[in-house]
Amino acid sequence: MKSQYLLGLGLVSLLMVTCVQKASSKQLMTNLVSANANTPILLRKMQNVDNFGKSAAKTTIKSGSFVSGEHTTQGNVNIVTQNGQTFIELEQSFKTSSSGPDLVVVLHRSPNVIGSTRPPAYSLKRGDYLVIAPLRKFRGTQRYFIPQNVNLADYQSVAIWCRKFNATFGSATLRG
Repeated sequence: MKSQYLLGLGLVSLLMVTCVQKASSKQLMTNLVSANANTPILLRKMQNVDNFGKSAAKTTIKSGSFVSGEHTTQGNVNIVTQNGQTFIELEQSFKTSSSGPDLVVVLHRSPNVIGSTRPPAYSLKRGDYLVIAPLRKFRGTQRYFIPQNVNLADYQSVAIWCRKFNATFGSATLRG
């Protein structure tokens, strides 16, 4: 009885793998592009993958350069639109410290996060920021999806923030 169950489970798994292999990558990308707030979290997170949709033209809306806060942070950031969606893009020049746990990318209401907060931590106040996503890499090019319901006019900078210790590693004033 147990062997029949395992054999049946194996056949179902093989059938699923075969079906998945037949799905076209173009169909998968179409599904990802049309994802919205009602889409399961896994698909929405997949939109943050570097190089997503590189073939379509993108438009830079705003840009800025990071200044250091709690830790050395440098490089450039852009807010871009592509395929009807908006992203935060950290350029190849981006670099921050790897010493913080729970680093996230945030949009902040202030144009001067570091100047409007106090050293050494440059802590953020609840309600002044919106967490976009966990920081995936401490350096280099990366892209983060901004949900369509976010009003970019409400935010004037991008910051790298340690949520656990409420410490801002660096921020960039956005200019358009």
